[in-house]
Amino acid sequence: AIYSKRDCGEKGGCNPSQGQISAAYFAGTVLHPCSLSLLLSSLFVFHPEGNECINANAKYCGECIQAGAKCGWCTDPNFLKQGETVSTRCDELDSLIKRGCDKAMIENPHGEQKTLKNKPVTHRKKGAEKLDPEDITQIKPQKLSLTLRSGEPQSFDLTFKRAEDYPIDLYYLMDLSYSMKDDLENVKNLGTSLMLEMEKITSDFKIGFGSFVEKTVMPYISTTPAKLLNPCTGDQNCTSPFSYKNVLNLTSDGKKFNTLVGQQHISGNLDSPEGGFDAIMQVAVCGDQIGWRNVTRLLVFSTDAGFHFAGDGKLGGIVLPNDGKCHLENNMYTMSHYYDYPSIAHLVQKLSDNNIQTIFAVTEEFQPVYQELKNLIPKSAVGTLSANSSNVINLIIDAYNSLSSEVILENSKLPEGVTIAYTSHCKNGVVSEGENGRKCSNISIGDEVTFSISVTSKGCPKQGKTDTIKIKPLGFTEEVEITLNFICECECHKDGIKNSPLCHNGTYECGACKCNEGRVGRQCECSSNDVATEDMDRTCRKDNGTDICSNNGDCVCGTCECKKRDNPEERYSGQYCECDNFNCDRSGNKLCGGHGRCECRVCICDPMWTGSACDCSLDNSTCMASNKQICNGRGTCECGTCKCTDPKFQGPTCETCPTCPGVCTEHKECVQCRAFGTGEKKDTCERDCSYFNLIKVKDREKLPQPNDASYPVMHCKERDANDCWFYYTYAVNNNTEKEVHVVDTLDCPSGPDIIPIVAGVVAGIVLIGLALLLIWKLLMIIHDRREFAKFEKEKMNAKWDTGENPIYKSAVTTVVNPKYEGK
Repeated sequence: AIYSKRDCGEKGGCNPSQGQISAAYFAGTVLHPCSLSLLLSSLFVFHPEGNECINANAKYCGECIQAGAKCGWCTDPNFLKQGETVSTRCDELDSLIKRGCDKAMIENPHGEQKTLKNKPVTHRKKGAEKLDPEDITQIKPQKLSLTLRSGEPQSFDLTFKRAEDYPIDLYYLMDLSYSMKDDLENVKNLGTSLMLEMEKITSDFKIGFGSFVEKTVMPYISTTPAKLLNPCTGDQNCTSPFSYKNVLNLTSDGKKFNTLVGQQHISGNLDSPEGGFDAIMQVAVCGDQIGWRNVTRLLVFSTDAGFHFAGDGKLGGIVLPNDGKCHLENNMYTMSHYYDYPSIAHLVQKLSDNNIQTIFAVTEEFQPVYQELKNLIPKSAVGTLSANSSNVINLIIDAYNSLSSEVILENSKLPEGVTIAYTSHCKNGVVSEGENGRKCSNISIGDEVTFSISVTSKGCPKQGKTDTIKIKPLGFTEEVEITLNFICECECHKDGIKNSPLCHNGTYECGACKCNEGRVGRQCECSSNDVATEDMDRTCRKDNGTDICSNNGDCVCGTCECKKRDNPEERYSGQYCECDNFNCDRSGNKLCGGHGRCECRVCICDPMWTGSACDCSLDNSTCMASNKQICNGRGTCECGTCKCTDPKFQGPTCETCPTCPGVCTEHKECVQCRAFGTGEKKDTCERDCSYFNLIKVKDREKLPQPNDASYPVMHCKERDANDCWFYYTYAVNNNTEKEVHVVDTLDCPSGPDIIPIVAGVVAGIVLIGLALLLIWKLLMIIHDRREFAKFEKEKMNAKWDTGENPIYKSAVTTVVNPKYEGK
């Protein structure tokens, strides 16, 4: 298989960060060369610890600054401690300063940029004074110089503005095989009609015409003498077959276009695909013959068939690849029988190099084929051509508007180790990065867009030689030329002293010896072939012991060079690498308590600190009580901490007395708000009451008892606003932390039982009512009896008159029936 650079990335190399390894690689699939590289790099990649400066193991200043943008080189001759290697001069800036290197003695060059040409973009209206294409500017700046330091990006802004009334060159390339017979009739009047339409877009328009059929060898055409004269069948009169013919150079005379196109005749061939790629290649590379100007270049490719591409020439015995050069003689392509068809990638390159934008005007049947081709050719468009090409003008106008509304940036091949990143700032505030950062869409005439471009180098590309890259919008002739300069050496390199007395076989530069090849040692005093002798090793053993350099280094030229640690902050040192800065006593899980530095396994404490781990403060301010007495006068200050001599007092300043009267009342409100969310401090609880640790228990039996704890505990019982009692203990533990244990339930008096009370009240009312009724009844009975007895008594004592009442008249009348005989 043949792989192009595109298969391995734009730079022609494999980048493991751009791919992923899938299970397909292990399923018997044939591996692409780049896929194999990705697989191996993924399996065997090594990720060193520590910073990139330490890992670089730089032997001289230039090598150090190439390791990364954060790396600096200490040029102080006295910087290295005994046993440290030259490479420890290379470290991050903060680390070097922390290790005692003066900032003024650190080599840390920075890149820079200079704008060499920055002509403003053209602001021009249609109908204004006519300008030459060279005087119209659509992109700025035009020329830059960047000085790159490894790992340090240099960024600049590129501005693009579509100029109004920009000149256009259009070349119409037409398939003249027999199937395009009816299309040719409509194209004959294309010149003047297209001129009228294009005047709406630009006042400077040129048009040209070319035609193509097929390679003039078998099996593409019939090579019999008769068919060579007239390839068409029947009584059709056709012209002889040809590969490509430049009929009309670019001209502003539309009538001349109509005249010359009107003289063209249809030809013919045998197979369905046509030789259009040969024609496109010649149109692209024969700029002088076609008459291309440095303006917008449009190529309209009109056909109703497919295309041949690289490799198809073998059918006709043509094996030489297309050379991509111009071979026009008398406006005819003369090498079609000698060179194969160009490949798609070859066409893409030539069209891009010559800033030609392609419009494929094809019939609906071949739309899918040319849509795929369009995806491979940047700045190209596809339009559907009617059966007789009657819509070709509208097709060209629509395609041009589509192409011109999008700007895509491309750059020339980058030097190895140089990368470039784009960020686009398009219309309506749209910002894109990555591949989408190269382009902006929906740009109208007069619109201005900006691209932020960042260029970064790694190491020292091109051995420090100057290089040039170019960035341009696809389809435009304007470009930005960028000159790249690389910082590969430090400034102090210029002051290097060759064969200095300080270096036996090397150059003294940047505070250290840069040894000649084959020489080693801090002063280049040894040959690399003699570094491991018994005599030299003897000088690297401490007290004539068996361990060379205490097993912490290598004996080089009779001197110990200590090993590096994975952690760049940790180092071995000393004549025999017997010292280090990481094996000192610790306090609070910090080396030397965080208040000193470790030198040769002994803590060197900061001022006001002492002890083997620098954990004893000599500052008495932390022992000062609120009454300005040391430890409240009830203890002694030891290492910044109070040791209370009165057992009743506790706390950091011996001011806390858990068993003293008033403690319960003092903490009542805070305990109440934190445990139950009530009390006067419930709104400020978090601010005022966070000074103790609250621990809730279920009942009073779970509260700490004085006999159980190793420190005094105060038991408290307090009442809240609802007459509920709550119980807690207050104490200061052995860690001087204030602890409060509180029962999580309130002890409130039980409330009255409502139902019995109501029932009792109702029953009482009923009973009282009944009792009152009974009393009332009894009194009435007694009263009645007394009245009756009184009546009887008076009756007995009454003396009534027995005479008859003279006015009394009996109510009884006796009548005797006279007839009654008494029988």
